[in-house]
Amino acid sequence: MEKEWYVVNTYSGHENKVKEKLEMRAESMDMKDYIFRVIVPEEKVVEVKDGVEKEKVKKMFPGYILVEMVMSDDAWYVVRNTPGVTGFIGSSGKGAKPTPLQPYEVDKILKDMGMSRIEVDKDLAVGTKVKIASGPFEGMIGKIDSMDIPNSKIMLLVDLFGQETSIEVDLSEIEVLK
Repeated sequence: MEKEWYVVNTYSGHENKVKEKLEMRAESMDMKDYIFRVIVPEEKVVEVKDGVEKEKVKKMFPGYILVEMVMSDDAWYVVRNTPGVTGFIGSSGKGAKPTPLQPYEVDKILKDMGMSRIEVDKDLAVGTKVKIASGPFEGMIGKIDSMDIPNSKIMLLVDLFGQETSIEVDLSEIEVLK
């Protein structure tokens, strides 16, 4: 089973409380190997009021949080039964498991927040094999040669026409091979 991102519906205005409760439940119910990150998608916006600019943090999707998890029966139960959670998006109900977000959807949301789907310090290192998930080299397997994390760029060594070639790809274009 692979960890994937899911959208969880919460009571509007309770997103941060649900995030805290879900993280506490994952810890206390020993689900840290199944429930990884819980994120309330937010963005900074500048509002002008009475001629004064003010920076505010605004929820991108009021009433929703993102959860990175392995969809096991136990993890599904823990998330669904967290106080404030009303359900998963992408589930038909009646006990059906939800559909995860596509990597490009997660990448867009997290990039707008200054984050990445891939946990660089845990998942990536020079020599790690990755699959290119989008872009002109989609489907190719490469080995990380160097990383420019502040600019979200990675240099990969790939086999092009029988020759090892160095190419630069965006962090959002790769998937870590297990």
